[in-house]
Amino acid sequence: MTGSALVVRRFLPGEWSLYRDLRLRSLQDSPDAFGSTYALECDRADGDWAERLARGASAVDELPLVAEWKGEPSGLAWARIDATTPEVAHLYQMWVAPECRRNGIGRALLDAAASWSRSMGAERIELDVTCSNEPAVRLYEEAGFVAHGESTPLRLGETLRAQPMCRSLGEDSSSRPTT
Repeated sequence: MTGSALVVRRFLPGEWSLYRDLRLRSLQDSPDAFGSTYALECDRADGDWAERLARGASAVDELPLVAEWKGEPSGLAWARIDATTPEVAHLYQMWVAPECRRNGIGRALLDAAASWSRSMGAERIELDVTCSNEPAVRLYEEAGFVAHGESTPLRLGETLRAQPMCRSLGEDSSSRPTT
C-alpha cells in the first residue's frame, strides 16, 4: 500500500537487521503490548534474526510487513496462516513508532494484512490486544475487529490481560467510516 508519504511492503529476506531493530524497538517502546519481551529477544544471535525473517519473507503462508513513513522505517506487523486452520489468519507484532502515530500507518498495516489474508483464502483475521492499550483497541475496533472470547494473561504469571479480537474478511474494511 502506498500513499504520498507512506509505503507498506513485505520485508525482503535479507532485511533481517532492519526487522531486528524495529522489533527490539517495539519491545522497548511498548513492553506491555507483546507476549514476548525485550529481555527474551535482545540476546538472539544475528543468525537467528536472519533465519526468522528469511523463512517468513519467503513463505507463502506468512507476511512480514514493514511500514515506511517519509522514507523511514516506522512500523511492522506479521500475518500468518496456519495449515491446520487455513480459514483464519493471525496478526502478530503490530507496532508503529511513537513519532509516526496518528498518520494512518497502523490502519495501513492492518489493511495490508487483511488484503493478503483474504487473497490467501482466509475468512477472518484474529489478533490479541492488551486490554489496557486503549489506542490499539480503538484502532482495531475502527478497522472492524470485535472482541472474541475471554481475555487471558498476556504472559504467564502476569496480571496484564490480552483480549482476542477478530474481523471477518468478507468485506473491505477500508471503505468503513471511522469514528
